[in-house]
Amino acid sequence: MSGKLFVIGFGPGSFEHITKRAREALQESDVIIGYSTYVDLIRGLLTNQEIVSTGMTEEVTRAREAVRQAEEEGKKVAVISSGDSGVYGMAGLVYEVLVEKGWTEATGVPIEIVPGISAINSCGAILGAPIMHDACTISLSDHLTPWELIARRIDAAGMADFVIALYNPRSGRRTRQIVEAQRILLQYRSPDTPVGIVKSAYRERETVVVTTLAQMLEHDIGMLTTVIIGNSSTFVYDGKMITPRGYQRKYTLSADEQPLKPHQRLRVENEPWSLEAGDESVGTTAPKTVEPASERPVLATDVESPSAAGQAGLAGSATSTAVLEAPPVEQAAQTVAPQAERSPLDWAMQALSAVNTAKGIETKPAQASAVRTASSFQPEMIFEFAVSPGVANKKITPMQMMAIAEVAGEKGEIEYTPHHQIIMRVPTADPESVTSRLRELGLILSPIGDVLQVKACDFCDGEKKDSIPYAEELHQRLGGKEMPKELRIGFNGCGMACYGAVQEDIGIVFRKGKFDLFLGAKTVGRNAHSGIPVAEGIDKEAIVPLVERIVNRFKKEAFPNERFHKFFQRVGELEGYAWYEPAKAEIENAACGD
Repeated sequence: MSGKLFVIGFGPGSFEHITKRAREALQESDVIIGYSTYVDLIRGLLTNQEIVSTGMTEEVTRAREAVRQAEEEGKKVAVISSGDSGVYGMAGLVYEVLVEKGWTEATGVPIEIVPGISAINSCGAILGAPIMHDACTISLSDHLTPWELIARRIDAAGMADFVIALYNPRSGRRTRQIVEAQRILLQYRSPDTPVGIVKSAYRERETVVVTTLAQMLEHDIGMLTTVIIGNSSTFVYDGKMITPRGYQRKYTLSADEQPLKPHQRLRVENEPWSLEAGDESVGTTAPKTVEPASERPVLATDVESPSAAGQAGLAGSATSTAVLEAPPVEQAAQTVAPQAERSPLDWAMQALSAVNTAKGIETKPAQASAVRTASSFQPEMIFEFAVSPGVANKKITPMQMMAIAEVAGEKGEIEYTPHHQIIMRVPTADPESVTSRLRELGLILSPIGDVLQVKACDFCDGEKKDSIPYAEELHQRLGGKEMPKELRIGFNGCGMACYGAVQEDIGIVFRKGKFDLFLGAKTVGRNAHSGIPVAEGIDKEAIVPLVERIVNRFKKEAFPNERFHKFFQRVGELEGYAWYEPAKAEIENAACGD
């Protein structure tokens, strides 16, 4: 009989979180080998298997016994680990024993690693969503790893602002490591950094505590505990730890005239299933405090004093910020340059000072002036919006152009689009000052993203002005409204249609005092086509309400991320206008025949 090795991760310990394959492998096995506590956790899944259990520190003994019984006695042996067997589990040790014996996959005893749910995942799920950004796991057990190496890893993870999951944080005889870990991390993170402490996750004696980095040692921490320490953007809401996907948050106008709500405008770039999230380039952020469950977290700019700003949570007001605290450096109270004025050298000197401090090396005064602790930052909030001189007007005055440049500043971005709009991305602590200044100069501001945009021609510099009021009314009623997918209405002021309105999702052409309507253009792909001409001669008074009904149906019934032409094809009819397959062009073969 040929033997086989299973190395099984059975998850946190509850039967509901053990995978189907793990259950099957346990049933297939003749022998179960594991730490006695782990054997007890899965005993209810065993039948008549032989059980070999040993103490906590006898991992090597268990691995050798498993290999011996599989190779020499031809048994199917299951080595069990809680969580995942490849994360501080038995998988590595079993392979090490096999390697010592000259094992190869082609000729040696078969081995199957059965994955399980590791503690960082199970405890993270209980705590909320603390592992949404870059994270690392560090075991505080120095049984197999020198403490000096563990300390360096904690230091590096703290400096790099990782979310950190601490495994094996404390035992009866090993008590100083968790204290040292806290001390190291307090060099880089606010005392108010959220910390989750989960003991016996998904087991009968499960306990969950959400606390802070400063207070974490006031709670029970042992070998059955996993400690998850948030990064500098992690916050607590209603008792749950949440780490945003990114450090730099982008938000846009919710509508042209509505107040700005950054916490509702975190844009979705690549995941249409996400509701409110940012996923942009990494910056450095300030710590968040643990809030009572009854309170909503607020931005640092919702409070007036710098000290209060340090207590802020996620956005909850009409403004957002990259406002910085300026706590004194340990060596001396230093004046720190505003974030916009900081050079790459400043950032390098900050990192150097942090390393020197951790090593007990005094930072030179010339270096210290450029130093700022990582806890002094707030997430950089990037205000995004579109600017245009008008629905019909396409001319920007020099004064308007200068204002746009001044508002963007050195760190902002100005992007010209082919749709007669300028996209602006401005780091700002006061969006109202940006919007009010540009509006005072007659510029139209619009949200960007999955919103409706009215694109109109210049009506021959206003000479063909009869239909301008209808284009402007469409913009006032519909422009900037959120949609399942970006939606464009093209508007031409005459039958020449030189602006290409028929190439948009909804095309409107003013001709002989009335309107022609085109629906569902597809501008890319081999089957690209203009909008389907569905109606001619629509009365002027009817065009705006008609388009509004079509748009409202799209908003209500379209699938998330569904483009208008696909929606029109799927539903088959909009306001009595039927979809039909556009005519396909016949493409002749090349004359050469190749």
